Amino acid sequence: VTIGIFSFTKQGIDGAIFQMISHGLISSSLFLCVGVLYDRVHSRLIQDYSGVVNIMPKFALVFIFSSLANVGLPGTSGFVGEFLTLIGTFKVNYIVSILAATGVILSAAYSLWLCKRVIFGEFKVNNHGEKLLDLDATELVILFTLMILTIVFGVYPNLILEPISSSVDLAVKNIGAIK
Repeated sequence: VTIGIFSFTKQGIDGAIFQMISHGLISSSLFLCVGVLYDRVHSRLIQDYSGVVNIMPKFALVFIFSSLANVGLPGTSGFVGEFLTLIGTFKVNYIVSILAATGVILSAAYSLWLCKRVIFGEFKVNNHGEKLLDLDATELVILFTLMILTIVFGVYPNLILEPISSSVDLAVKNIGAIK
């Protein structure tokens, strides 16, 4: 977000604003997922989880989707924000853009590692298997709403970009006048 704003380009600032909105949706989903797991097992250690998909398939779907959206899976709002930010930054300083893209790649590697450890593998949740109920109706409604918004904004980014366009144009114009 900071890189996008300080690129002082339309794409960079659009991307930064879009990424803040996207981050609000996706991070909310991930925090709710972590809360669901903690509520059922009362452990914060990744090593205490494995094979959750075998008991909680709906949860696994939401967790994997949210993790991938968080690292910029195309078709999600995370992709749009990161792409616009990187394009805007690339116009000004390609080295900073490459460093930022490297951060995105490392984030993706960590997220995939996390999904592998928690979701897949042999089932192991420190003898809490009986407590591991899949998402209830309330959790499903909340999480699926966040997922749908993440996809809608990823497929139709103009729902966010059009309303902010004139303000961003004015900001970029004023920044150009100051330089």
